[in-house]
Amino acid sequence: MADAAEETEPGAGAGSAGTPLRRYLRRFGTRRTVLADARAGLVLGIESIPDGLASGVLAGVNPVYGLYGYLFGTLGGALATGSVFMSVQATGAMSVMIADVPAVVDSDRQGVAIATLALLTGMVMLGLGLARLGSLVRFIPTAVLVGFVNAVAVNIVLGQLSNLTGYEGEGPNRVMRSLDILLNLPSIHWQSLLLGVVTVALILALERTFLGPLSLVVAVAAASALTLIPWFGGVAIVGDITDIPNAVPMPAMPDFALTAELLIPAFSLALVGLVQGAAISGATPNPDGRYPDPSADFRGQGVANLTSGLFQGLPVGGSMSATAIVRAAGAKSALANVITAVVMVVGILALGGVISHVAMPALAGLLILVGVRTFKPHDLVMVWRTGRIQASVLAVTFVLTLIVPLQYAVLVGVGLAVVLHVARQSNRVIVRRWVYDASSPHPLETEPPSRLAPGEIVVLVPYGSLFFAAAPVFAAQLPEVPDRCEQAAVVLRLRGTDELGATFINVVTRYAAQLRAAGGALILVGLSPRVMNQLETTLAIDVVGRERVFPATPRIGDSLDAGLAAARAFAEPPHS
Repeated sequence: MADAAEETEPGAGAGSAGTPLRRYLRRFGTRRTVLADARAGLVLGIESIPDGLASGVLAGVNPVYGLYGYLFGTLGGALATGSVFMSVQATGAMSVMIADVPAVVDSDRQGVAIATLALLTGMVMLGLGLARLGSLVRFIPTAVLVGFVNAVAVNIVLGQLSNLTGYEGEGPNRVMRSLDILLNLPSIHWQSLLLGVVTVALILALERTFLGPLSLVVAVAAASALTLIPWFGGVAIVGDITDIPNAVPMPAMPDFALTAELLIPAFSLALVGLVQGAAISGATPNPDGRYPDPSADFRGQGVANLTSGLFQGLPVGGSMSATAIVRAAGAKSALANVITAVVMVVGILALGGVISHVAMPALAGLLILVGVRTFKPHDLVMVWRTGRIQASVLAVTFVLTLIVPLQYAVLVGVGLAVVLHVARQSNRVIVRRWVYDASSPHPLETEPPSRLAPGEIVVLVPYGSLFFAAAPVFAAQLPEVPDRCEQAAVVLRLRGTDELGATFINVVTRYAAQLRAAGGALILVGLSPRVMNQLETTLAIDVVGRERVFPATPRIGDSLDAGLAAARAFAEPPHS
């Protein structure tokens, strides 16, 4: 990438102020970058035509809707994302998810259902972006993502076996349908299988030449041309499913009566699309060298989906493969993605009839190759070796993605990861005792006593997250309070704890009441302002005793010293 200063008009550098409109227009480069962007847009635009059809096939809908998703998603993303180079298209994972939505695939008004789904997905994405929740994706565990993405790769391959073989397998999911195909090999259409294999072989051979990304286009076109040979008669083509009109679609109104059926799929699609987009945001800097704001990319992908849905296109998200292609082809600004959309429009207007003759096994071969390359066994092994919790989440997400609708699989995977994380963190709370002696000014850390003794001062320090599920684990490690333990004091240091839940506060107040009834006292030290406020509003401070609660101070140790002084004064015999 050339230096940003060499690609900016005088007086319009990255650091200059300018009007908001002028700053926005900079994303489309300068006169000196137009040729580079035009070349990159031409490459991606040509490649996106068969790829868009393939995404529609993968989604189990009319392939033209995949084409429209690529066209309008790319255009909307180019105009609205914070990432200058991000290409917003119908990704493989999102397309496979759509294939599991009966309200779309089985609808007799498929265009309306797709428009509604894309608009709902866009609303979710746009809402998250406007709420500046770009950091939301960090709460999705790696184990869920790895399990989901790799299972999607398997689903892409399995889902195209029918198109590849010309035999429609039967079964409740892709795994069972694939097994049915294997059990009925004599019934497959061998010419279709051969044509698909030829497509894969051509892609592998041609991508090593100067064609690069265009090898996909050439391979699909060349393999489809074989259908003109009489021996390949009976091979399915796109025209058997639908006619590709030599025109761009007119706007279509959604049917929001479908919202109840499509809301969960839309949320899941938004989640997957935003995660994929976040990977682009974090890996692809803008021309000024700065990384884009993930929330701005959320908003941009939302706009792209609203645009795609308005014209009956599939739901879209940040495409890592398309972004990589346009960058490798020399893109210098967002103009490259605008030109990509223009090239697709020209291709649809000029070649609609030709596109109808694309062979379905050729598209299936392309998608199977994509699925194989999406599968990352190294990532699976890495997560599997991380630990039992991660391995469990990975396995459950992977298996569910293969056998249940994908929109539910990803949500179950995230929910399972949260539950297991809570369980793990709750069992990791450890209570230690700090013992002070004359040998050092620093405390000696030991196990807490199992039972309090009269006049004993015990300083306890908990480690770990003190939320509701951890409260019983914490309570079990507190010293037992006998019926009588006069002048015994337990000093509980809570510095670093920003918030206490109601469950934990109940544990503390019960222990304080138990100590007081036995003649002892609980002293709390190092409390943050938020914890102090919680104790005040819940009246727990009155149960403990206001004179025995010490807020944290800027100097480490002051609060603990004050609490120890109070403990010693309490433990001092009345006659001394």
